[in-house]
Amino acid sequence: MNFHPTRRSALQFLAAGMAAAALPAFAQWPDKPIKIIVTFPPGGSSDVLARLMAEQLAKKLGQPVVVDNKPGAGGTIGGAQVAAAAPDGYTLMLSNTTPIALGPFALEKQPYDPVAAFTNIAYLGAAPLVIMASKPSGIKTYADFVALARKEGHMDFGSGGPGSIGHIHGELLKKTTGLNMVHVPYRGGAPMTTDLIANTIPLGIDVITSYVPFFKSGQLVPLAVTGTQRSPLMPEVPTIVELKQPSLVLENFFGLAGPAKLPAEVVARLNAACNEVLVMPEIQQKLTELGIVAKPETPAMFNDFVRDQVAVLGPTVKGAGIRL
Repeated sequence: MNFHPTRRSALQFLAAGMAAAALPAFAQWPDKPIKIIVTFPPGGSSDVLARLMAEQLAKKLGQPVVVDNKPGAGGTIGGAQVAAAAPDGYTLMLSNTTPIALGPFALEKQPYDPVAAFTNIAYLGAAPLVIMASKPSGIKTYADFVALARKEGHMDFGSGGPGSIGHIHGELLKKTTGLNMVHVPYRGGAPMTTDLIANTIPLGIDVITSYVPFFKSGQLVPLAVTGTQRSPLMPEVPTIVELKQPSLVLENFFGLAGPAKLPAEVVARLNAACNEVLVMPEIQQKLTELGIVAKPETPAMFNDFVRDQVAVLGPTVKGAGIRL
């Protein structure tokens, strides 16, 4: 008997063949090097964390994992490159508060939708910010800072730059407390530290990691950390929650993400590998030194977290008129 396929049966046969051909590709993933794009220059917390994860993920996945730094435009240069990449699991991003919830909203034209453009794979952890004071200012506690700001009618605060996470937290603080907070932007944390020590500015807000030596030497005064739990770097410093300001919780989060529509099989394997790395004692020790509290979670939980961050911080950036 001769077989004369109909157009429908031919299409079904073709679809089945394509599906069968695709299965080995997923089963063999990864079969070439993986790239993690970091949206900051080398040397910062994101870069260090990406390289720690890359080294361990390469061992677990059986392929090289390389780090590629693509800084600029509030993290959106690297973010846009990942958003436009093929969803095959070979181009990933060290996800962070800046390219997700800050940078895209500080540009005149938003380069991508920070929720829809990415697949959130693994939440790696977060580092709180610290609200700190110059020692000569006489500010010793968070309550002292609030009282002085109300008495003087304003309070200058420094950050690592326009649109930085420290800047955003200052705007949140201003909005929440009603204080007249005046932003003084710097080109990074180092020049801000110099001016804080000299009492050129009385207050600074930034990720805690770089400032611990200055706290321990007594040159700067930590007032509060902006996380929900105390930082292992400075466990004696109270959290903003303990100070009855839960709406001021803001942490610099870190995660692993890829382009939208990343295959579920790839996401599951990467998430499992990342979570295995995060519980390694030597990795936990290194993260603690960076001020990062590791927290393995599911992709769904990470996705909900990102949505919440964007919903809170995006309007804050726009409302403050921050432009990069």
